[in-house]
Amino acid sequence: MVKEIERAGLPVVHMCTVVPISMTVGANRIVPTVAIPHPLGNPAIGRGEEKELRRGLVRRALSALATDVRGQSDFEEE
Repeated sequence: MVKEIERAGLPVVHMCTVVPISMTVGANRIVPTVAIPHPLGNPAIGRGEEKELRRGLVRRALSALATDVRGQSDFEEE
């Protein structure tokens, strides 16, 4: 579905816990997330830390959306 949405002209970021699967389905902008049961959070940390973790993931995804890519790109944490 990611490829079809991009083919229609809309950039897509695929946020995932298993990057090789995203590569297999053909996602161009891939943002690795935390863990399979909690892709966008971590219940083992405090609320404030988790909020910053989520904010960082969303910022990375927005940065990926604004980046022109040629083929598959993995936007790992800097």
